Amino acid sequence: MTLTQSSARIPLPEDYEAKQNAWYKSVAGVFARTQKKDVADIPLDVWKKLIRTNYDGIDVNPLYTRADEAEESVVPGAFPFVRGTNAERYGWGVTETFGGVSAEQVNKAILHALYNGTTDVVLDLTGELGAADIAALLKDVLLDLAPVHLRAGAGLPEAAAALYELIDAAGVQPTVTLGAAPLTATVDGSESVSLGQAIELASAAPAGVRAITVDAVSFSNQGATDAQEIGFALAAGVEYLRALTGAGMSPEAALGQLVFRFATTDDQFSQIAKFRAARELWARVAEVLGAPEAGAAPQYAVTAPVMFSQRDPWVNMLRVTVAAFAAGVGGATAVEVLPFDYAVPGGLPNTSRTFAHRIARNTNLLLLEESHLGHVIDPAGGSFFVEDFTDDLADKAWAVFTQVEALGGFSAAADFIRETLDGAYEVTRDDIAHRRKQLTGINEFPNLLERPLPPELRVEPAGVRRWAAEFEALRNRSDAYLEAHEKRPQAVLIPLGPLAKHNIRTGFATNLLASGGIEALNPGQVVPGTEEFTAAAKSASIAVICGTDPEYGESGAAALEALRAAGVETVLLAGAPSALDGADAYLNMKIDAAKTLSELLSKLGA
Repeated sequence: MTLTQSSARIPLPEDYEAKQNAWYKSVAGVFARTQKKDVADIPLDVWKKLIRTNYDGIDVNPLYTRADEAEESVVPGAFPFVRGTNAERYGWGVTETFGGVSAEQVNKAILHALYNGTTDVVLDLTGELGAADIAALLKDVLLDLAPVHLRAGAGLPEAAAALYELIDAAGVQPTVTLGAAPLTATVDGSESVSLGQAIELASAAPAGVRAITVDAVSFSNQGATDAQEIGFALAAGVEYLRALTGAGMSPEAALGQLVFRFATTDDQFSQIAKFRAARELWARVAEVLGAPEAGAAPQYAVTAPVMFSQRDPWVNMLRVTVAAFAAGVGGATAVEVLPFDYAVPGGLPNTSRTFAHRIARNTNLLLLEESHLGHVIDPAGGSFFVEDFTDDLADKAWAVFTQVEALGGFSAAADFIRETLDGAYEVTRDDIAHRRKQLTGINEFPNLLERPLPPELRVEPAGVRRWAAEFEALRNRSDAYLEAHEKRPQAVLIPLGPLAKHNIRTGFATNLLASGGIEALNPGQVVPGTEEFTAAAKSASIAVICGTDPEYGESGAAALEALRAAGVETVLLAGAPSALDGADAYLNMKIDAAKTLSELLSKLGA
């Protein structure tokens, strides 16, 4: 649905079809080798098996070519702003949140951050600090150069008044976002002013101030897909517009009071497309109101809280780098990279807060200044894949929006929105539980040797359904067991056959068990009927037989019988049920790993 500036398209090369068929044959050749078949037995359309369908039902092809080329979109800065809201844009803002208990110390942190690359300041006034501290917090801050965003919850009217007083004294026109978010706050239970108060703040806002934030992060935090995040944001934005115009504001003025805040995950291309599609659709809303040029609302991005892990939090540095890249390339006005230990209350023990914030800030700066992304407008523009994905995502998001509108608007559709978010969350949770969606350090490649978090820090952030939560709950049980018994819950591996034959499945089982906090004891190859086998069997109440399917056919039944005779309470098999009958359960790629590991922990007393 992207507006184009020209209908002319460059014809495909004469040899395009021949080259495409050559690629089809190459793919078929790879399938033939992996399946140990003759390439003549592999159909040329086997490449379609490489198509991946995302959570919004959008098919992502393995290859995009000139045949997928769309007509060129309008230039950046022009309606419908799919390529960006500003043709002279240089990079994006570097956002950082500041809060604490001492206004003087927070002010020092703000000035230090601004000196070292931060551009946008978020004041968190939901804790010890409040409206009375704003003057001290922003002492020596140049308000005409540093955009200020408030996070003040129910205390926003007082905070806004204090900020206006400071602005008037400075005699400048600032860029201010008050952050009133009454509609989206109902989704994740966050604190906010009422809708009536938000409208009053917007009606009284001076030049340079936008009062209302359509906080789509609330939807992401509850499990929304990308299309749902955009669609519900549009619905909330339209409901705000109805309230603002109903209070007497013109459509242009009402549009000028809104900003959007989106989560950005480490799914790089989908996030690039998300910001582009969201701008386009909001511009369409403005067009319907008769004010298309007023549809260029600021988009603020924050690295998605749902993707942060408490365990092995250093991996979060990789996640936020990809997420910030995607938001910046997608055209976000400003990007906030949350500290890598954001999910740990108060931060990771024995880790400097200065260090955590510096790494977050520098992630943005490295992308902007050293990777030179800030020197390019719409870097993804013209990509066959991104342009196609943007259009598909816009269509899906518009369908979500129209569903909400058909139910009477955002507030009237509250039950539908909740049910939709619950359903989307469950799909993602199930994929993570089955390890179809892989989280490094959580359900894949966990580090059982990392220092456990103190018990008081093993809690969930409020209002966020984190991807890692279910597996980290298992790790919490393991840590509690470790503290009580000075060792972790353990299972013993029973490797059958030489290392070359059992290594794949012993490695698989070790990794899988560790994701639930269970330590795998590996005695090396053991043979049923030997003392080594008996000793291994008696070392734990749960045993996992590991080997190749042919080896199971030769010695699997004897191993199973010997384990039963040794008194092993639970015998598992690494492989499919068809490989060997009689095991109590099977460990393979198809199981609900979270459920299985929880049951094993219970059997081990954890």
